[in-house]
Amino acid sequence: MKAVFKDYLDDNIELEKWQKLGVICLIIIISGLIGWIYEFIFYYFNFGMKKFYYQGGNFLPWINIYAYGAFLIIFLTRKLKKHPVLVFLISGIATCVLEYSSGLAIYKIRGGLRLWNYNTEILNFGNIGGFVCLRSFIGFGLSALLLMYFLLPMCIYISKKANKKPFLIITISLCSIILIDEIYNLLLARVLHLPRARNIYQKLGFNYMNYWK
Repeated sequence: MKAVFKDYLDDNIELEKWQKLGVICLIIIISGLIGWIYEFIFYYFNFGMKKFYYQGGNFLPWINIYAYGAFLIIFLTRKLKKHPVLVFLISGIATCVLEYSSGLAIYKIRGGLRLWNYNTEILNFGNIGGFVCLRSFIGFGLSALLLMYFLLPMCIYISKKANKKPFLIITISLCSIILIDEIYNLLLARVLHLPRARNIYQKLGFNYMNYWK
């Protein structure tokens, strides 16, 4: 692992196409899952530790914007791995821009709909319009360090140690299930007027936060 991490920092890692594909699948799976866990825990404390709220709009515990953010971080900081301070700052700024722009776009397009609102949350110092705040900047920056100095090199290490066939079967299968879940709830259920994960889980007694306007 140490040798792989050193080569990773020195940009001496060479991966075959199948290894790159597997790593991409792992990042999609892990980043969306970690984002879901973070929000699940945070909103438990945010609303007085009385009950848990299911986050996201999928059947599986996975939130898409965290996967988008992970790849944005990798794209912007992959050549800066030897400078963790820059990784932190650039990642924090870039992901906050992503968060602000996506939140504002949803708000404008959906007639005032908010999927999050920092105006009503704890630790919301420096929030801008309720779409982004200092906590999110720090959280995203720290998450970027976790991604670039642990998760990504760990995924690369696994890809180098794993056998090709089982590695691809597992990673592609899990990633495909997540993406099918995402496509169904984001597009197909809306277009075909089918029950979405949120509707089904609410009927089963899961707690959801109300969307703010």
